[in-house]
Amino acid sequence: MNKQGWISFVAVVVLFFVLGYLVDGVLLASSYEATKDLWRPDMMSLMWVFYVIMVVGAFFFVLVFSRGYEGKGIMEGIRYGLYIGIWMGIGMAYGTYGMIAIPYSMAITWFFSTIVQYVLAGIVTAAIFGKKAMVTRVPQA
Repeated sequence: MNKQGWISFVAVVVLFFVLGYLVDGVLLASSYEATKDLWRPDMMSLMWVFYVIMVVGAFFFVLVFSRGYEGKGIMEGIRYGLYIGIWMGIGMAYGTYGMIAIPYSMAITWFFSTIVQYVLAGIVTAAIFGKKAMVTRVPQA
């Protein structure tokens, strides 16, 4: 990955940690408390697994973007983030909902917050990569 890729990677990791705290630590805190009997009793000691997932996920998010980068600006990042957000969110939110008796409100919050997270990550990544200048060929006489 180039310099822009590494800068994007760090920015996306920070974004994932901040948004993870806001969604899981603030927005869904009462839902987690209400469903605490569903979760592993040692879950807090395994939080490092989620941090590893966030870092690895951020790396591949930026890597894949950099490989298909067309230089079309922020809209390219929004589109990419939307596609990845739907892909990641549907499996995580509804896969968990189908296996564990969590409230539907938790699943839908996970789904939409995942989409928002990845769209914002796409915007950040596209902004760091920047827009490529258009090269216009002038016909030679």
